[in-house]
Amino acid sequence: MGGRFVQFLFSSLFILIFSFGLFAQNNWVESRVEATGDLVAVYFSSAERGWVAGDGGYLASTTDAGRSWTKYPLNTTEDINEIYFRNEKNGYLVAGRKMFLTSDGGTTWRETVIYKPGDFRNGMPEFLSIRFADKKYGYIIGSLLNRNGDVVDSLLMRTDDEGLTWRRQIAPTKAELFHLDFSGNSHGWIVGDKGVIIATTDRGLTWRKQISGTTRALFSVDFRDDKEGYAVGGGGTILKTEDGGSRWESIKSPHQSTLKRVDFADDKSGWIVGFNGTLLRSQDRGRNWEKLETKADGRIFGLNINRRFGYAVGENGLFLSFKP
Repeated sequence: MGGRFVQFLFSSLFILIFSFGLFAQNNWVESRVEATGDLVAVYFSSAERGWVAGDGGYLASTTDAGRSWTKYPLNTTEDINEIYFRNEKNGYLVAGRKMFLTSDGGTTWRETVIYKPGDFRNGMPEFLSIRFADKKYGYIIGSLLNRNGDVVDSLLMRTDDEGLTWRRQIAPTKAELFHLDFSGNSHGWIVGDKGVIIATTDRGLTWRKQISGTTRALFSVDFRDDKEGYAVGGGGTILKTEDGGSRWESIKSPHQSTLKRVDFADDKSGWIVGFNGTLLRSQDRGRNWEKLETKADGRIFGLNINRRFGYAVGENGLFLSFKP
């Protein structure tokens, strides 16, 4: 009796593990958007309604989870680097040296000018990422480029009036800044080139450097709360902190390709995307990561995921959808 029970228990465990592995590997569905180049940014406000954007000012929306797309005439050829909504109605696009906003949930977009030609004397701005800590306080990051397209300084801008006016702040680094995230309205982190991490605890009034322990470019950061956060970047770099960034720990990566985005659906389940079709998953608060097999073999740039849905975009109009 005991032997049959043990055999049944092990058989059931094997089936459960096998089924989970099959589920994890096959739950991402690949399709293509008829874009003119690469898709870099993706944002979904619900499981059905979302936007993708990328090279040459391409912007398209869907209301059926990506089964069909409607292109929006944004009237720019600048590459779109990020889409971000701070609530259901108010959204933002950063595209090269331009910013666009919507106040009707993405039905219409309009360009807004946030700087004067003489504001940047040593270069032209390149906007790469935008976040709002709350309704009033927002931040844009990127770099200043010279005429040859070389980075000559970092770029950090702040608004305290809902985006009506923006002012440049001097960051404690000249490295290019790629991505930022906020936890609540006071604590924020920015990652950039050469392993740069800077952080604020006072709504972005002041920023200080943190020690990342790497010189690799860091392309994405995601914080669950004021303490627990993650950063990813070149050469398969994965970093984790449990104390707000006072100490960053290097986590073993199952893949050495460039990692472009990290996003956690909840406190335990996280995802990372990157080059060579890289798709990584963790189910233990980012301590261990497994590589999932997909048919995609190109570069994956953008990721947007939560408990109910997940989407990723990449090279040559690549669109990946996931349903937990």
